[in-house]
Amino acid sequence: MTGPGSEWIDEEAGPLVRSYALTRGRARPATRESFDMITIVSTAARPRSGTPGIGPEHLYILEMCLQPQPVAEVAAKLRLPLVVVRVLLGDLLHHRLITVTRPQEESSLSKERLLREVLHGLQAL
Repeated sequence: MTGPGSEWIDEEAGPLVRSYALTRGRARPATRESFDMITIVSTAARPRSGTPGIGPEHLYILEMCLQPQPVAEVAAKLRLPLVVVRVLLGDLLHHRLITVTRPQEESSLSKERLLREVLHGLQAL
């Protein structure tokens, strides 16, 4: 930026739009989905032009998630706090523009097997 006032803007100034503005003041997703950090997000559809509540960040997420991405990766690529990304993902899920895949929960048998392997490894030391 050049011109009057440009001496106050530099690379370290941070984002021009604050996080609360991206989420319109919301701190929680509009859906009941919790969006764990390892939840996988995939683009399911493209928004129709003029879809209310869909901004440039939403569109960037949809483009990024053409290849399935974990929520943590989406937040990292957007360089936004996880809480903000969860709200944006909630908007997309509300409009049915993304699908969400949760990791399968481990069975107690697999946990027990893992603990036995760790125990045997420690005993081998």
